[in-house]
Amino acid sequence: MNSDPYKKISRRGLIKGGVAGLASVGTLAGGAMVGCASQPGQAGIRKGNIRQSVVSWCYAKHWSIRETCQHAKGLGCESVELVSSNHWPVLQEYGLTCAISPIAVEGKPFIKGFNNPEYHPWLIEVTQKAIDESADFGCPNVIAFTGFSENFSPEDGARNCIEGFKKVAGNAEKKGVNVCLEMLNSRVGDHPDKGHPGYQGDHIDYCMEILNSVGSPRVKLLFDIYHVQVMDGDVIQRIKQCGDMIGHVHTAGNPGRGELNQEQELNYPPIMQALLDIKYQGFVGQEFIPTGDPLAGLRQAVEICDV
Repeated sequence: MNSDPYKKISRRGLIKGGVAGLASVGTLAGGAMVGCASQPGQAGIRKGNIRQSVVSWCYAKHWSIRETCQHAKGLGCESVELVSSNHWPVLQEYGLTCAISPIAVEGKPFIKGFNNPEYHPWLIEVTQKAIDESADFGCPNVIAFTGFSENFSPEDGARNCIEGFKKVAGNAEKKGVNVCLEMLNSRVGDHPDKGHPGYQGDHIDYCMEILNSVGSPRVKLLFDIYHVQVMDGDVIQRIKQCGDMIGHVHTAGNPGRGELNQEQELNYPPIMQALLDIKYQGFVGQEFIPTGDPLAGLRQAVEICDV
């Protein structure tokens, strides 16, 4: 049986292999699940070389936190992420961790970031709190952002970020938690969750310059494959370039930030293999916005990334 979820199964192949047999293992055909696509409890991860996580906000319109945990567990994922620490006891019930912690900020946390020193007092406080909570729970990462450019030049914004990250690096090192700076695309402006015009850390090289200047093994990069593709492309080479500075990874299809199917341009199995090639041991969070059956899309993405 062909195990490549991208490849379509021919009619002759279906007849030869047996339709019932294909449906029983949930084989993908043309980017959709054959069989009971929406039934929980059918594990999608079999190899387990890539540690996978479900990004909670993508499914908030469809599932409760508990339902998200049930589906994550059923697919063999180890984490539900970007979940407030108030919900971590629910994750614990299902034997899940939170791969990356949010910070307690009202509204969109990526708008007001470390590039503005006026935000440093409260931003450092909530980041330190997230580090402490993450260390206690066993969450390996805390998210961070440059923020929007506002009136700051790239040079001034970078300098302010470096100063701010150095103030949280010591606690992160002490507690064994990574603070992960996320690069976001600033090009896509037709949907608030698909792009962030005005975001300052919108290129890998810019973010890497900040991180290298901070010089802490616990201040790393959140490598969002979708955002990198939109702004810089050359994803596999970028992974090799960033190497052990990658602390966390996000997925989504491009264009559109949808499922990892045949209607988008990224070829995810070799991208996952590139992570294994650099000996990446962190999590890969499925952060696409479902356009169809959310569980079918999630199962498809999980199986595609299970290299």
